[in-house]
Amino acid sequence: MKLLQYKEKNQVKLGIKTEQGIIDVEAASLATGLPVPATMEGILEGGAEALAQLGLIAKEISSTQGHPCVMEEKAISFAPILSSPQKIICVGLNYRKHAEETKADIPTSPILFNKFANALTGHGHAVKLPHTSNEVDYEAELTIVIGKTAKDVEESDALDYVFGYSCANDLSARNLQRRTSQWMLGKSCDGFAPIGPYIVTADEVSDPDALTIACSVNGIRKQHSNTADMIFSCRAIISYISKHMTLVPGDIIMTGTPEGVVVGYPREERVYLKAGDVVTVEIELLGELTITMVDSH
Repeated sequence: MKLLQYKEKNQVKLGIKTEQGIIDVEAASLATGLPVPATMEGILEGGAEALAQLGLIAKEISSTQGHPCVMEEKAISFAPILSSPQKIICVGLNYRKHAEETKADIPTSPILFNKFANALTGHGHAVKLPHTSNEVDYEAELTIVIGKTAKDVEESDALDYVFGYSCANDLSARNLQRRTSQWMLGKSCDGFAPIGPYIVTADEVSDPDALTIACSVNGIRKQHSNTADMIFSCRAIISYISKHMTLVPGDIIMTGTPEGVVVGYPREERVYLKAGDVVTVEIELLGELTITMVDSH
């Protein structure tokens, strides 16, 4: 399934993407008499049972043409896929060609940093360029959403702990990132973690390490690669993190970006993001995530 969150009258609601449109889960649950949590966090807590119930609701609602619980996708305002994850963990320099373009050493262990909930934003939204930077860069990234508590997990079992996958853009203010040896400041400005539009449940992604990934700015392709170029696989990343800290349902892991970012170009050829730029991340099976950059004023 493809699950999402959207905003309606200042309330964040849960939806299911179908060929007919977006199902309002709360309304559909009432209409069908099938009880199910009405929030993404509730679905995560409910696990396989809650997902199975969502599947029944989607099947019943989709069988009726023009059902009142189904909305046109273009009519909704997307919210981030999760409202308040406990952790947003990011992996740096995780694509071999990206490490090479930035003239960095190939990492021997995953390079981890973090973002916070203030950075979350949804598909179709505007992201303000911070007044402290004129070097804002794009980074297309595959994102993992954890579905079960994971501690000391082996690589062979790691994907069993995944709830689903999503598109993300690890927006980065390069001047702030370079200011110290710690990258966090350049990564955690408001709106710097667009994620979405959907969480595609793990059963629909047989191999997350073999997905085409791309990024375009104003329709011009800037990045185009495959998650097979990742230095550390999704399994390896989950296992590594779980051996240092406990992962819990709803935790987000952003797995790194391929080559083609602005900072990878020669200095005289670098064109950073500016107001009005439309940035789209596209990942095979997961959809397209689009944001628009705007002035900070």
